[in-house]
Amino acid sequence: MTNGDKRRNRKREKVSKRYKVRYDRLVAVILVLVVLVVVLASCCKSCSDKEKKPNSAATTQKTTNADNTQQSSIIDSLITSNETSSLIAGTPDGQKPSESQYTTEVHNAADINRGNLILVNSDHEYKFPEDDIELVSIYDSIDGVAFHVSDMVTKLDSEALDQVKAMMQAFYEAENNSDIYVIGGYRTSEEQNDKYYNGNSQFQGGFSDYHTGRSFDMAIVPKDSTSGYYSPTGVYSWIYENAADYGFVVRFPEGKEGSTGERARDYTYRYVGAPHAVYMKQNNYSLEEYIGELKSHNNQEPIEVTVGNKLYQIYYAPANPTGNTDVPVPANKTYTVSGNNVDGFIVTVSMN
Repeated sequence: MTNGDKRRNRKREKVSKRYKVRYDRLVAVILVLVVLVVVLASCCKSCSDKEKKPNSAATTQKTTNADNTQQSSIIDSLITSNETSSLIAGTPDGQKPSESQYTTEVHNAADINRGNLILVNSDHEYKFPEDDIELVSIYDSIDGVAFHVSDMVTKLDSEALDQVKAMMQAFYEAENNSDIYVIGGYRTSEEQNDKYYNGNSQFQGGFSDYHTGRSFDMAIVPKDSTSGYYSPTGVYSWIYENAADYGFVVRFPEGKEGSTGERARDYTYRYVGAPHAVYMKQNNYSLEEYIGELKSHNNQEPIEVTVGNKLYQIYYAPANPTGNTDVPVPANKTYTVSGNNVDGFIVTVSMN
């Protein structure tokens, strides 16, 4: 090899080495750039996630606020509803809503002469109003097993008779006795006048409680002993002890002659309805005394009485003497309204 060739070869080797070094540096630079890109990308992603999180939280907060708004709306609806508010917090007077909600029922002046609680005596005449009673023949309504009737014409009001039959059936089942006879019931004005003028009654026609169809007399007629008017002795005391539960009271009780204006007698019973009969028996009231007592009790301060598992409220409403009367009655309870044949109305409310 000549010197010239040697020089050229050495020159090529130097150039090759220089280019090789620059290539390595280029690769290194590229690798560094790749690393930087990766790092930058990672940082960007991290920053992006951080930016997204507040937005997500805001969205969650918005949803929560919406849910709270909906819930608040429901609660507000409950609170602003009168009925629901009463159920939650109670009414201002402390009563249950059903006990404080009243409406009115219009009754005309003649209505005070109708109903199970009308008072008929020497001071208060029965007016024989239409639709007050539904007279039913006792003979045609019974089978003669539990009790009997003395004739085929004696009648009672249908409601009173239904309760007589229920009471007598219970007596028969309890005592296995069928000695009771009904010997008197409804009387017309003419029939009462006959008794009055014959000296058999001190009441003229129109002033006898028998006109109501709710009073009746009883007798004891055993098959093998002496008959007589009913008396609450022996097994027959069952009727006196249980009569109130069926709505009956002794019409002319002993010791009450001053209020009834009639001699005492055990055998005349009067139908008034169970809550009234129970209260009268508990307080030893005649019908006259009970009608007077009721005048102290309006719908804000009613009498309360329990019969079995049933609670009743009873109150009085004075009648308008010159026209119709707006009688306060419960808006959401079962009730009845009876005149007292004196000066007003008696409302009986079933509370359960």
